[in-house]
Amino acid sequence: MVSYEYANSLQNLQTGFCFLFFGFTILFSVLSVLVFFLRLKPWCNCELCRSFLTSSWSLEFNNLCDWYAHLLQKSPTGTIHIHVLGNVITANPKNVEYILKTKFDNFPKGKPFSAILGDLLGRGIFNVDGDSWKFQRKMASLELGSFSIRNYAFQTVANEIKTRLIPLLSSVAGDEEGNILDLQDVFRRFSFDTICKFSFGLDPACLDLSLPVSEFANAFDLASKLSAERAITASPLVWKLKRFLSIGSEKKLQKAIKLIDTLAEEVIKHKRQKGFSTHEDLLSRFMGNVDDDKYLRDIIVSFLLAGRDTVASALTCFFWLLAKHPEVKEAILDESNQILGTSWLENLANFEQIQKMHYLQAAMYESMRLYPPVQFDSKYSQEDDVLPDGTFVKKGTRVTYHPYAMGRMQSIWGSDCLEFKPERWLQDGRFKPESPFKYPVFQGGLRVCLGKDIALVEMKSIALSLIRQFDIKVDMSMSRTTPRFVPGLTASVRGGLQRLVNGHFAELQMLKASAGREFVVRTVVSYCMIVKNLFISMSLLLEEPDVDFSKMLLYANELFDQSNNIGAEQVRIASAYIVESCRASDKDYCARSLYFTKIEIGKLQEKFEMLLKMERKIMDYEGYPYPMRAI
Repeated sequence: MVSYEYANSLQNLQTGFCFLFFGFTILFSVLSVLVFFLRLKPWCNCELCRSFLTSSWSLEFNNLCDWYAHLLQKSPTGTIHIHVLGNVITANPKNVEYILKTKFDNFPKGKPFSAILGDLLGRGIFNVDGDSWKFQRKMASLELGSFSIRNYAFQTVANEIKTRLIPLLSSVAGDEEGNILDLQDVFRRFSFDTICKFSFGLDPACLDLSLPVSEFANAFDLASKLSAERAITASPLVWKLKRFLSIGSEKKLQKAIKLIDTLAEEVIKHKRQKGFSTHEDLLSRFMGNVDDDKYLRDIIVSFLLAGRDTVASALTCFFWLLAKHPEVKEAILDESNQILGTSWLENLANFEQIQKMHYLQAAMYESMRLYPPVQFDSKYSQEDDVLPDGTFVKKGTRVTYHPYAMGRMQSIWGSDCLEFKPERWLQDGRFKPESPFKYPVFQGGLRVCLGKDIALVEMKSIALSLIRQFDIKVDMSMSRTTPRFVPGLTASVRGGLQRLVNGHFAELQMLKASAGREFVVRTVVSYCMIVKNLFISMSLLLEEPDVDFSKMLLYANELFDQSNNIGAEQVRIASAYIVESCRASDKDYCARSLYFTKIEIGKLQEKFEMLLKMERKIMDYEGYPYPMRAI
C-alpha cells in the first residue's frame, strides 16, 4: 500500500514537473519571440531593413559583405544604418580614424562582444577593454617587438615549410592520379601548426603527410564557429539559456572549450614543473609576468585565434587571385629570381631577402585590400556621439567599420578599385604603405595589430616557396567566379580552394620515376641540344630578306612540341608566339617572339644546369659508370 502511494506520488510529481517544464518552454518561446521583435524593431519598413529581414539581397549578391559594399558605395557619406540590427556601418576613412584613434575611449569592444566570445577567449586581449587590455597590450608589444621572438617565429615558419609543406606538395605533385589539394585546408593546417608552436610551444602536426585529424584543431575550429554563431541568434537570451541548460550548440561549445582548457592546463602545468625560462614560445615568455594560469590560458588562446585563420584566409584569397592573374605570379617569380637566383632548387629565402621583395609585398597588400581576412570589425558607443561625416551615433549603438567594402570604394582607391593591381602600392619600384585608416586590414590607432610583421613574413615565405617550387593551377571556370564566404570570425571560402599541384618539370619527375635517373639526364641534354639547333636555324632564316615562314613554322612547331613533352612551360608559351607570327607572316612579330624565346631559353638553361648538377651528384654517389656521370 505504501509502495503504491509512493509510486502514485512520484507519478504526480513527474506530471507536475512536465507541466511546469512545458509551461516554462512556452513562456520562454513567447519571450524569445517578443525579444526578437523588439530587437529587430519590425516597425522599421525601410528598404535596407526589409532586404535584410527577407534576405532578398541574396538574389543579387553571393555574400552579405558584397551587399554591404554595394550599399556603402551608393551612400554619399560612405555610411549606412541597418536599423533592425542597431548597427551603423561605415567605409569612410575619416570615420574609421575617429573610431580607432580620435575617440578611441568612446568606442571599446563593449560588453555585448565580450559576452559572445567570453567562454572561448575569457579575459584575453581581443575580448577586453580598459586596464586589462592595456596590460596585455604592453606585455605583448614588448615581446612581439623583440628580435628574438621574431627570429623564433621565422625559424618556426621556415621549418614547417621545409619539413612539411614542401614534402606534402611534392608528394601530391608526383601523384599523377591524385594531384589535387584543397589549399585552404593546407594553409589552415600550416598556420595552426605554426601558431601552436609559436604560442604554446606545442606541435599538433596537422600538416604531416597523412594529413591527420587533430582533436585539438577540430575543437578549436568548432569553438570559434559556435562562438561566432552566437552573434546571429535572435537574442542573447537564447544562447545564454541554452548554455544554462547545456543543450544544443552550447553543449557542443562547452565540450570543445573543455578540451581546449584541458590541453592548455596540461601545457602550463608541464612548463611550470619543468621550467620555462629557456623556452622561446609566447606562453613561456608571458609566464614570467603572469601567475594566474587561467589568465595565461585566455591570453594564449586569443593569440591562437588571431594567428590561425587570418593567415590561412589571406593566403587562400591570394592564390585565388593569382589563378586569375598569372602575370602577377610571373612578376613575383621574376623579382625573386633577381634576389635569389633562378634555381628553384635553392634554399628558402631568408628574412633579409624577403624584405627586399617589394612587389611580393605589394601583391600581398593588394590581395588583402580586396579580400581582407577580417571583413568587418565592430565597436560599441559608450556615449552619444557624432561621426565626422555627420552620422549621429546613440549610446550603446554598434558601430562597424568595413575593410571589405573600403577596398571597393572609388572614393578611396579610384576608378580601378575593383582591379587587382599590385602596382598601386609601388613608388619607384619600392613598396609604399597607405594610411591604416584608409586600409584598416590590420586595424589602426591604439589597437593596430601587433603581429602584423610576423604574419606578413609568414605569408610571404609560404607564397614564395609555392610559387618558386610548384606549378599550381586552377580550373579557369572556377577562377572567374566570385568567392562565396562562410559566415564566421574570419573569411573562409565555401568549399575550399581546390588546386591542381605539379612540381616544375613535373613531366621529368614522372619520367624519372618510370625510366630512371640516367634516362632523364639524357633527355635533358638531348632537349638542350635540339633547342639550341632549332634556335640557330630560326635565327638564320629570319636574317634572310625573304623569310621562309613555312620552314620557320616547322621549326617553331618542333620547339613547341619538344618543350611541351619535357614540361618547359615558359619556352612552350614563347614558341607559341613564334608559331602565331609565322602563320601571320609577320617578320617583326616573329623577331620579337624569337627574342622573347631566347630569354626564356636562357632562364631554362640555368634551371637545367642546377638540375643536372644535382642529378650528377646523386649518380656519382650511387656509383654510376663514369661515361654516364659525364653526360
